[in-house]
Amino acid sequence: MIKNNRYLSVNTLSFLLLSFVFSCSSAPDKVGNLDLIKWRSDRGGCGDVRKGLEKEFVKIQSELLGKHIDDVGYMLGRPDIQQLGSRDQKFYVYFLEKGIHCTDITQKSAAQKVILRFNAVGLLSEITFQARPL
Repeated sequence: MIKNNRYLSVNTLSFLLLSFVFSCSSAPDKVGNLDLIKWRSDRGGCGDVRKGLEKEFVKIQSELLGKHIDDVGYMLGRPDIQQLGSRDQKFYVYFLEKGIHCTDITQKSAAQKVILRFNAVGLLSEITFQARPL
C-alpha cells in the first residue's frame, strides 16, 4: 500500500511538472507582419523603431480587439504608460516616436502614440492613435 501511494505521488508530480513546462511559453515573435520583437525592444518609441511598424500595427488591430489585458501586455510588452479610467477601465499607452518623454517621462509628450482601452473585465475594446499630450 505504501508503494502504491508513492507511485501515485510520483505520477502526480510528473504530471504537474509536465503541465507547467508546456504551459510556459515565450511571447510571440510576430502577429501578422508586425515584428513584436522590434516593437518590444523600442521602449517608449525612443529609438523610432515603432514608427516604422505603425502600418503593420494598424493592420492587426482587429486581431487585438477582444483580447485580455494580460495577453496584450504579453505580446506588446509592458506599456510606456498605464492609466486607470472611470468604471475600472484601463488604458495602455505605447509611444510610436521619440519625444520629450524619452528624457523626462514626467513631461506631457506630444509624440505620436497608440492608446489601448480595456473595459472593466480586462478586454481590449478600443484602439486610438493620438499625438496630443495625455
